Amino acid sequence: MALIDTHAHLDSYARKGELGAVLDRAKDAGVNKVIAIGTDLDDWDFNREQAIAYPGQVYYTVGLHPCCVKEDWAQSVQRLESYWLDARIKPVALGECGLDRFHLPKDELEALKIFAWQIDAFKVQLELARKLKCKLVIHARGAFQETVQLIDASGVDWANIVFHCFSEGADEVRALNARGGRASFTGIITYKNADNVRAALLAQGIEILMVETDAPYLAPAPNRGKTNEPAWVSYTALSAATLLGVSTQHLTEVTTRNAKLFFGIS
Repeated sequence: MALIDTHAHLDSYARKGELGAVLDRAKDAGVNKVIAIGTDLDDWDFNREQAIAYPGQVYYTVGLHPCCVKEDWAQSVQRLESYWLDARIKPVALGECGLDRFHLPKDELEALKIFAWQIDAFKVQLELARKLKCKLVIHARGAFQETVQLIDASGVDWANIVFHCFSEGADEVRALNARGGRASFTGIITYKNADNVRAALLAQGIEILMVETDAPYLAPAPNRGKTNEPAWVSYTALSAATLLGVSTQHLTEVTTRNAKLFFGIS
C-alpha cells in the first residue's frame, strides 16, 4: 500500500513546468495520491483541472486561506459552493481555511482589521461546511484557541475536521481529539527544534494519523531548506513510524487507510 500526501500546493510546480515530473517522482517514491489544497481563486480551478487530468492520483479542495482574506473576501467565498455542483468532479474537502496571526501586518490597527475579516470569512466557510456536511481542512497559526472556539460555535461535526501542519503541542492535540477532530503532521516532526510537535504526534497516536508535506514548503530532513515535494512525505512517514515505535509499512497502511476514509477517496 502506498502513501498519500494529504496536503500539497501544486500550482507553483505548474508555473515552472515541473508538475508532471513532480507527480512522477511521487509515484516512484510510493506516494500514489496527492490532495491539492485550495487557498484562493487563483488555484481553485487549477486544482480541479489537475484532478481531472490525473484521475486517481490528484484530488482537490477549495477554500479561502486566512492569508488570502482581503476586504472583498465575500465575493470569493460565495463561489465555493458551486464546486460541489460540478458534475465532472467534486472537491474532497473545504479548505484550507481558518485564522492566522503570524502573517498579520505590524501596524496594530491594520492587523485588527484584517484579523476581523479572517474571522468573518472563516465563519461563513464553517457555515458552508456545516451545510454541505463536508470535510474541513483547518489552518491555525498563532490563533489556536480562537479557531477551536469558532468551530465549537459553528455546529460543524468535529469528526469532519483536520488541523493541517500541526505545530502546537500535546495539550492542544488532546483538545482536538477529545472533540473528535484530528491533526495532520508535516516534515516539522523531523526538525531538531520541534519537540512540542513530536510530543503532539505521540499524544494523538497512530489510530487517526495522517501525513502531509505542505509542499512546496517545510521540506523534511534530510532535505530541509530545499523546495519540498510530495515524494518527500515518505521521510515524514519514516520519522513518524520511528517515533511511534511501529514499522514504516504499518504506518503507511494506517495513514493511507485514514486518509482514504477521511477524504472519501478510493
